[in-house]
Amino acid sequence: MNSFFYSVALQWRLDIRSKSLLVTCYIVPLIFFLLMGGIFTSVMPEMGNTLIQSMIVMSVSMGAFIGFPPLLIETYGSDIKKIYKANGAPIYLGLVTMYLSAFVHLMISCLVIVLLAPILFKAILPTQLSIFFLSLSLFIIVSLSIGSILGLIVRNPAKLTMITQLVFLPSIMLSGIMFPIHLLPDFLAILGRFFPAYWGYRLMLDHGFHLENLWYLILVFCLAVIACTVLLNKQKLQ
Repeated sequence: MNSFFYSVALQWRLDIRSKSLLVTCYIVPLIFFLLMGGIFTSVMPEMGNTLIQSMIVMSVSMGAFIGFPPLLIETYGSDIKKIYKANGAPIYLGLVTMYLSAFVHLMISCLVIVLLAPILFKAILPTQLSIFFLSLSLFIIVSLSIGSILGLIVRNPAKLTMITQLVFLPSIMLSGIMFPIHLLPDFLAILGRFFPAYWGYRLMLDHGFHLENLWYLILVFCLAVIACTVLLNKQKLQ
């Protein structure tokens, strides 16, 4: 157990030096928050009630879908995985340590948004912070599980960049964080419900933590665990 925690701590320190994770988990989301937070609250003052949730959906989606999968390619798409086999380490160790490390980085980024939004833009804090952070944790977990699939199934970094954008952009545009969902055509409104961002956003809203917003995230996570298990078993045979 001590070696496992050491592996997680080591991976966390390595991820701090990763330019990809630094840009997608911290720099770009926080710059977007600083720029768009002022614009949103100026154009739509009522946006202050949901600004924190909206910016968090953007931050988590970017980190999980764009920043996290390339880290998996660096390990499972190279000879690094042979080191796990040579030392008798389970093949899933790399995924688990990177997953937990990315979770911590995303949570730190979200905490920065929660702390700064009320000060800079007079955003309203969630009324039940414990429920809010539970919802946030679930949203990060599910988003990273999808990022895990992308990182394990796509071997080519160029293709991965294109595919992650195809997941990230609809997540942001169709989730309701940029503009009310009822302004979208019916087809796009329905399509947006297939992305966890739609449900995660509503789950983090005040009084949004109930089964109606929770069941889809649980379903996606269970399917992602099964998919990752199958993909990791294939890695053993290669």
